[in-house]
Amino acid sequence: MSKQDHFQSPDYYLLDELLTTEHLLIRKTIREFIKREVSPIIEEVCQSCVFPMGLIPKLGELGCFGPFIPNQYGGAELDQISYGLIMQELERGDSGIRSTASVQSSLVMYPIFAYGDDDQKRKYLPKLASGELMGCFGLTEPNHGSNPAGMESRFIDQGDHFLLNGSKLWISNSPFADIAVVWAKNQNNRIQGLIIDTKMEGVSTPETHNKWSLRGSVTGEIIFQNVKVPKENLLRGKDGLGAPLGCLDSARYGIAWGAIGAAMDCYDTALKYSTERTQFGKPIGSFQLQQKKLAEMITEITKAQLLTWRLGVLKNEGKATSAQISMAKRNNVEMALQIARESRQVLGAMGITGEYPIMRHMMNLESVITYEGTHDIHLLITGQDITGISAFK
Repeated sequence: MSKQDHFQSPDYYLLDELLTTEHLLIRKTIREFIKREVSPIIEEVCQSCVFPMGLIPKLGELGCFGPFIPNQYGGAELDQISYGLIMQELERGDSGIRSTASVQSSLVMYPIFAYGDDDQKRKYLPKLASGELMGCFGLTEPNHGSNPAGMESRFIDQGDHFLLNGSKLWISNSPFADIAVVWAKNQNNRIQGLIIDTKMEGVSTPETHNKWSLRGSVTGEIIFQNVKVPKENLLRGKDGLGAPLGCLDSARYGIAWGAIGAAMDCYDTALKYSTERTQFGKPIGSFQLQQKKLAEMITEITKAQLLTWRLGVLKNEGKATSAQISMAKRNNVEMALQIARESRQVLGAMGITGEYPIMRHMMNLESVITYEGTHDIHLLITGQDITGISAFK
């Protein structure tokens, strides 16, 4: 049975005053979509681990895929704060839904736009923007997660085509993706991107099952066995590890906003419950320890909102650094996970049930705190940035 979504967004520091009329309209549109299309089905989706494919064309129609891509390539040509707000509202619905849109936008459309030629942009971007084509991003490998420079996937020049071999693991969207932006080493040991049609001979995308987290998102592998890749599918605009890391900057930025959405949903749920649940003759929200939890939650959400808004301004101005994005991703996901855990305690035993979204958010965030750079790796990125000394080698 579907439930009504009565979410109310916290704005303790009146940060809406920093947003434009367009920003507010975009957020309102996505929020209403989540309330109408996602919230009524998401608990069943996550319990059954069956991704709601019917949402894909609707997400495309709303402009959730590549919203920062120029109009000429099918995008909405929105600014980075708009992109962040879209990710925030999608993750308020569910991290898995946000992950699907985030991969499509930042890890598939962005590299084609940033590193592809005009033919590639015109061929792929409009169809990716509408959801007619879905994509995935192949960087992580079974033996190389936090150290992608050690990747073993390789392609060699065979004259009229490239021959690709290797495998990728923990790939969101791969089992249903039409194309994959894959990173592999060329004969000169330089990392380059390739656009792979998942129907090419030698490509397989087995799904990863038995997940306790991101059950509303499809995860899989990509395996390449002597795949003949047309030479026009090479992303020639940039090579080296900086190319895929540039895509991850965009994705991490979206996650920094998205995590706030999950935190707000948990906080809103706990706040409402604290005023409705009575113990010892009065609402539990009247007890000091419950008020402490709630006060700390709204404080941390407000700090995260300020962090991402400022980061969005820097991103719009072309000033945001990779290290600044890392700080926001790490801080906001940790914040959201802590709020999910505290919210669960406010609800007591009810917090573990599907009647409320908290446990689902908590389990999702256990993945979000690891993917797109682990919590510890982002800490070391900040450490390197402030000391000038790398702790990775």
